[in-house]
Amino acid sequence: MDLNTRLQNVTVIGAAGKMGSGIALLLALELAYRALENKDRTYILNLVDVSDVSLQGLVRYLREQAVKDAEKQMSRLRRLYADRRDLVENGEMIEAFASEVLLHVRTGKTMVLAQDSTLVFEAAFEKEELKIGIYKDLAALCPREMYILTNTSSIPLHVLSEAAGMTGRVIGYHFYNPPAVQKLLEIITPDVCDTELQELAGELAKVLRKTVVSSNDIAGFIGNGHFMRDGLHGIREVERLAGEHGFTKAVYFVNKTSRDWLLRPMGIFQLIDYVGIDVFQLILRVMDKYLNDGLHSPLIDRYLELGVKGGQTSSGTQKDGFLKYEKGAIVGIYDPDKQAYVPLDGTWDKEADAQLGDHPDPALSWKSLQGDPDLETKLRSYFSNFETKPTLGARLATDYFRASRAASQRLVEAGVAKHAEDVNKVLTLGFFHLYGPINDHLD
Repeated sequence: MDLNTRLQNVTVIGAAGKMGSGIALLLALELAYRALENKDRTYILNLVDVSDVSLQGLVRYLREQAVKDAEKQMSRLRRLYADRRDLVENGEMIEAFASEVLLHVRTGKTMVLAQDSTLVFEAAFEKEELKIGIYKDLAALCPREMYILTNTSSIPLHVLSEAAGMTGRVIGYHFYNPPAVQKLLEIITPDVCDTELQELAGELAKVLRKTVVSSNDIAGFIGNGHFMRDGLHGIREVERLAGEHGFTKAVYFVNKTSRDWLLRPMGIFQLIDYVGIDVFQLILRVMDKYLNDGLHSPLIDRYLELGVKGGQTSSGTQKDGFLKYEKGAIVGIYDPDKQAYVPLDGTWDKEADAQLGDHPDPALSWKSLQGDPDLETKLRSYFSNFETKPTLGARLATDYFRASRAASQRLVEAGVAKHAEDVNKVLTLGFFHLYGPINDHLD
């Protein structure tokens, strides 16, 4: 069965979630364009989730994004609507396309919606039992030729497919957030996987204009394989520094050096907050279950026991976690002993900056180096300054750099990634880092 035939009836499970909604948008736009180009075919997109309110919000989101996409695709729409004499103005075509997108969408809370689908995207919460239950339901409902593309970011694929009796029919299709924007797609292929499914997954990735990195079916895969270890290093550094400097200063030190000194878009605790402390814990537990590698943090457990979770609201606003935010800016750090946020008041945090020492090159930042044609040269020069400026900040950043590189090299040695460049590509494309962690910039 070719891809176009499979796309005639597609389902997204967990469609109203953060990842599911992005996947739904990609598919909704693709099916609408296909319907306009193949008028003899019918395309249906089934969106399944547990909340009617969330599904209604998803429909509104799809319409808003369809309008934005149409505004960028006017030349294409003029060609597709060439036979529609009632559509003359740009605004008329934009409205027609938004209506076209929603025309193919079906929403509901029941899995029965998927009964005619031969292609199902699963973006449910990262819980093994939940996903296996979904797969069993789908296997009973859907045609035998149905395939599942799962957005799981940590659970081994063979575990899910074998438990559900769907060996060979499940492949990892790990989008990065937000799926509609991020170019990276991590495809995880279990040892037993239908050849047709592998070919279909690759063809669809090209259709969706994604850059593919292949990962082997080992818990955590490449992205979380690095992120979890990167996060645990930051937490261990906080625990080490807290005895001398106090907890809030320790968090401040590590977050600032991992962002500003390493030239990253976010500090490590900003990133954990963005993903969600609860999600971070969940992924740690999954990976440790299958790798038995000591991937655990009592500090993460304590934060969750205190009800501090991070994550984002439905509108995309960052929730407070390790850090407190106002209009996207960091304004405080949570102290679990005080069970309160300690504000950045310009006194203790200014003192912390003095203790870190001068930044190696204040003119350089993640933002300033975006698209710089001399990036590699500047990075080598920048990191060479670390040895000549043995400040606390430089020492912390050097240790972090080397820990990140060691974690990445381990992914290659363990067979999670086939090549060092695959790890580097995941970190640069998926996490927006300026450089891949496997390099010789500090050698």
